[in-house]
Amino acid sequence: MEQVNTAERLARLRDLMKQNKLDIYIVPSEDSHASEYIAPCDARREYISGFSGSAGCAVITHEKAALATDGRYFNQASKQLDQNWLLLKQGLQDVPTWQEWSAEQSEGGKVVGVDPTIISAPDARKLSEKIKKRGGQELVAIEQNLVDIVWGNERPASPNEPVKILQQHFAGKELKSKVEELRKELDKKKSSGFIVSMLDEIAWLFNLRGNDIPYNPVFFSYASITPATATLYINSSKLSSECKTYLTDNGVSIRPYHKIFEDSGVLCKSLDAPEGDEQPESKIKKFLVSTKTSWALKRALGGEAKVEELRSPVGDAKAVKNETELEGMRACHIRDGAALTEYAAWLENQLIVEKVEVDEVTAADKLEELRSKQKNFVGLSFDTISSTGANAAVIHYKPERGNCPVIDPKAIYLCDSGAQYLDGTTDTTRTLHFGEPTEMERKAYTLVLKGHIALDVAVFPKGTSGFALDTLARQFLWEEGLDYRHGTGHGVGSYLNVHEGPIGIGTRIQYSEVPLAAGNVISNEPGYYEDGNFGIRIENIIMVKEVETKHKFGDKPYLGFEHVTMTPYCRKLIDENLLTRREKHWLNEYHADIHGKTKDFFEADSITMKWLERETTPI
Repeated sequence: MEQVNTAERLARLRDLMKQNKLDIYIVPSEDSHASEYIAPCDARREYISGFSGSAGCAVITHEKAALATDGRYFNQASKQLDQNWLLLKQGLQDVPTWQEWSAEQSEGGKVVGVDPTIISAPDARKLSEKIKKRGGQELVAIEQNLVDIVWGNERPASPNEPVKILQQHFAGKELKSKVEELRKELDKKKSSGFIVSMLDEIAWLFNLRGNDIPYNPVFFSYASITPATATLYINSSKLSSECKTYLTDNGVSIRPYHKIFEDSGVLCKSLDAPEGDEQPESKIKKFLVSTKTSWALKRALGGEAKVEELRSPVGDAKAVKNETELEGMRACHIRDGAALTEYAAWLENQLIVEKVEVDEVTAADKLEELRSKQKNFVGLSFDTISSTGANAAVIHYKPERGNCPVIDPKAIYLCDSGAQYLDGTTDTTRTLHFGEPTEMERKAYTLVLKGHIALDVAVFPKGTSGFALDTLARQFLWEEGLDYRHGTGHGVGSYLNVHEGPIGIGTRIQYSEVPLAAGNVISNEPGYYEDGNFGIRIENIIMVKEVETKHKFGDKPYLGFEHVTMTPYCRKLIDENLLTRREKHWLNEYHADIHGKTKDFFEADSITMKWLERETTPI
């Protein structure tokens, strides 16, 4: 992870800030659709700061520059930021948030600016309030992104990848049905319409997939749904004649991508009462937008009087997978697990038997090759984290081709990887050791495994959130005074984004607002990391289901989990003395399930079969 000298970039940005009469300029990570993972053309925060992690915000004044990020990226950011930057470690005691730091710098009437297309309306409103409280001026919308000007001709072109129809036997529900269900929600809320701005929500709603953002099968677009119309705003050159016919046949109009802002103003003018005819505010129907909608789009719609922000009903519906999607998840994880098992056996054979040096990128390439042979494979779901030794302690580490170490068979090896299949999305982490682990490595791994099992077997009443379940995965680490600086679980899309809201398991306050529901698909990934030494993470994908209980207090249904990831844990790293009888039973049943479901993949592969037999032998 090499540093980029940002001095010249910052100097040019500060000149532009002076021209725009700005004292402070905010550079968020997101694109115009609040995407976590973005297209290269939208990596403005990375360009100006040199930090390549997926989460963070840059704040630049004429004298200082600060980069705020969370615990997943402390290690990485400290290595990538040059001397021009201050690192704000979000979540640590006495460290201000980027909003607080910005407001602090604005004291004395200073002016703060931001591109309104890449900050959400709620975030802009809260930031403006903080600035005014500290004596700064109101937040200013700068229509032309200043980083884009600095970037100039070096900025990558906006992608224009073709869009494809996701067939019914993969989607499980027709476009018309999804739109009608959304209209019922609009009717319940007495709304005139809903603007869909999140890319994965649009892809899901219209049963379309694209390739505009690496690893995320989405496409740049907006959508407007009213009781009578459905409109997709997209560069029409992305659409084949088949796609256009499909949309037209399903009652969807097609408009140019950037027309959403012009059309939004027209849509909301229709809400105005006729001249001389006053209506009580309670009678005026409002347009609905997601809380993730950009400040720019909300302004185009007419602001507070005509727009209501809420958690997206499309996002909520998408998070509850239908039976076709759930079955697809089960099926693709068996194939994916077989590829991971073959990979682990291959890597061990290369390092220990063949004595071949394999670097982190070469190993990741091999895993992608093995996955690509599986049915319905489309591509990876994120950059593979292939990390040896101390690199495993960098939570979102990315090895660089030609500049990464060979895998040390005497050290921990952590591999966090996933794939996109037409029938589902995978995300699995396995921590391996090909030599003799230290006592601490075995203990830490087993404590993480115990938390992983505790979450997997949890039974809880309907209405329970992932916020409430988080402690189950951390309890055994906490007993030893240990912990990890990331969430325990994130939602997973169905041949969509590997990180999917609104559900999750962790300490983020939003996870307390959305209860888990049958049909949710989520990760289970506790970990432990020692900077400069080793890292451990164990991740399965689990699906929420209803479970039978002896009693039903309060007449509530009770929920639990079904795990679908099908590749073994590392036996060498397990300290059996730390496991209870119940945990050993769970482990043996899980390994037997893996063996039964994947062994047929290796009938002609004695190396992998031998490895599978050894790793799934009952304790």
